[in-house]
Amino acid sequence: MEKCLLIIDVQKGFINDHTSHIPQLIERLQYTYTYVFATKFYNPPDSFYRKLIHWEKFDEGSHECEFAYEPKRDTYVIGKSVYSCVNDSFLEKLAALNIGEVHISGLETDMCVMKNAVDLFEAGIVPVVLSEFCASCSGETAHRNALQTIRRYIGVDQVL
Repeated sequence: MEKCLLIIDVQKGFINDHTSHIPQLIERLQYTYTYVFATKFYNPPDSFYRKLIHWEKFDEGSHECEFAYEPKRDTYVIGKSVYSCVNDSFLEKLAALNIGEVHISGLETDMCVMKNAVDLFEAGIVPVVLSEFCASCSGETAHRNALQTIRRYIGVDQVL
């Protein structure tokens, strides 16, 4: 079985003092993998993010949605308007590439990183969260707490 890297939402709108170190780390990390997937979050006008959370950022095509790093040439880019990219299409692509283990990096350890890790786990794909290549806009405490929760969800050995 092959491994791949999944880069979650390393976009300009998610970069702040707590996450500004991640793009340069991702920039280098991606070249150590044959297969790389990168998600790109956008917030549709009728989303629950707007209706329930009152979060108005990330209009599709906005500056906030742009990658905060330069993806390598053969990266599979996945647009998403929800927390997780783990759906039938993504799982079919992993199966076609014989990928059984997904290394997860990126932003919002306490939200999208966690959700993708759990969804992969439940889909029978081995998730590995690369903790040094993840961060949370809410800060180090949110990041550390999320890693603790992720360990409970998917296993202590699945968080490096």
